[in-house]
Amino acid sequence: MHNFRNLKIYQRAIEFSVKIYNLTKSFPKEELFGLTNQIRRAVTSISLNVAEGSGNSSNKEFKRFLEISLRSNYEVIACLEIAQRLTYCKKEDTDNLITEANEIASMIVGFRKQL
Repeated sequence: MHNFRNLKIYQRAIEFSVKIYNLTKSFPKEELFGLTNQIRRAVTSISLNVAEGSGNSSNKEFKRFLEISLRSNYEVIACLEIAQRLTYCKKEDTDNLITEANEIASMIVGFRKQL
């Protein structure tokens, strides 16, 4: 078992969630139950799956949750690209967040291999 609060992946994912929530505050109101909801659910899933997976007694099961976390991270990237093309956010903001998402993905992959 791992203390998820001490994991850098978890800490980074929480910070990333806050950034995505702040970004989506400016999305159009008609997207509240569409893209806004989808990207928020995906970004919170990253840290939630790290936390949930850390409670398993086997590394195999933890790896499975890390894989889900990684897939949610990729979903966030896709949502960001859609939002940028719809001009809901600036390309610079999107590029910075996608870079951060890629860094988190690398952290997840590296940690998963380490287990």
